[in-house]
Amino acid sequence: MRGRQLFLVTMAFTLSFSVWGLISGLAPRFKDLYGLSDIQSAIAVAVPIILGSVFRLPMGILADRYGGRVIFCALLAFAVVPAGAIALIHSYVALLVGGFFLGLAGSSFAVGVSFTNKWYPPEKQGLALGLFGVGTVGQSIAVFLGPRLANALSWEAVFWIFGLASLAWSAVFWVWGRDAAAGRPTSLRHLTQVFLHERLAWALAFFYFITFGGFVALGVYLPTLLKNHFGLSLEDAGMRTAGFVLVATAMRPVGGWLADRIGGARVLAGVFALTACLALLLTSSDLSIFRIGALGVAAVLGLGNGAVFKLVPERFPREVGAVTGLVGAVGGLGGFFPPIVLGILKETTGQYTIGFVLLALFALAALTVDLLVFMRHAPAGGARVVLG
Repeated sequence: MRGRQLFLVTMAFTLSFSVWGLISGLAPRFKDLYGLSDIQSAIAVAVPIILGSVFRLPMGILADRYGGRVIFCALLAFAVVPAGAIALIHSYVALLVGGFFLGLAGSSFAVGVSFTNKWYPPEKQGLALGLFGVGTVGQSIAVFLGPRLANALSWEAVFWIFGLASLAWSAVFWVWGRDAAAGRPTSLRHLTQVFLHERLAWALAFFYFITFGGFVALGVYLPTLLKNHFGLSLEDAGMRTAGFVLVATAMRPVGGWLADRIGGARVLAGVFALTACLALLLTSSDLSIFRIGALGVAAVLGLGNGAVFKLVPERFPREVGAVTGLVGAVGGLGGFFPPIVLGILKETTGQYTIGFVLLALFALAALTVDLLVFMRHAPAGGARVVLG
């Protein structure tokens, strides 16, 4: 039974993420269509991340209270509305507004984590949540298939296809999905205490800001970067970006599996150390070196994504949805700012170097926090640690 529920929620997350990633996959086309600057194009790519990030917190709370099934179905059904609006109204403003509401699909992550966590015992949650996280491959589907479907049909048809697929899976999930247990309401006062006084929750949010934020930022901006900086075609850039996303996605359950066995903090220590080194390869103007750096970063960030969400239910078993929402929101915002920063850097300096150096520095800061907080205060037997 729980295997079927994991499949249903993973497919739901895959479709949500594919809808969420449509604008990034077609960003170079919109840049030419609407005559956008590098900064305007970067903003269009980043806008869907805003709502998808901010709304993870309330969606996680709602999933804890009412169960993930009904909330996820509502999000899947709603996605067709902004997707259809972007296809029908041809303007940069419509792209921004539609993209903003399309971002709601990204908030489904917190719902899915809350839903999945309730089906599995603590010793299996790392792997289960890692497998659920494979749904991030939806972004790869969007950047790989989007340009090809646009060439074969039209870019408007792409938004309708993905939007209607999301609506259809909403019906499937409603019929066959089941919550493992009724949501356990958590008082607003208690949640406020968690967010104000649990430094551990904010440390996890910072980790996800690096791992997921870095993944999203590179995943959504790589098509533009590869086309502008290395002169690749849109289709070639989309294929290479899909490879980046696939590597990160494949490593996510591995990160969860490793976290189940050696602990999430130990996995993250290796992740942040390697990220700091590999990010420097992204400063190269040689495509081969850049590719090695990008695939390496994809692999370690994927491991990190799986490890972070092993720690959430372990340290906050009563507030999984809410804390997942907080961590996911901050992580999502980590994917919002870098594309804009990279766009500004490209337009003002002609290079992306400073942006990737900042990624290395943030990774080193996260490594320091992990060593001083999580490794030093590692609980015995998965007990919860309160550092506030």
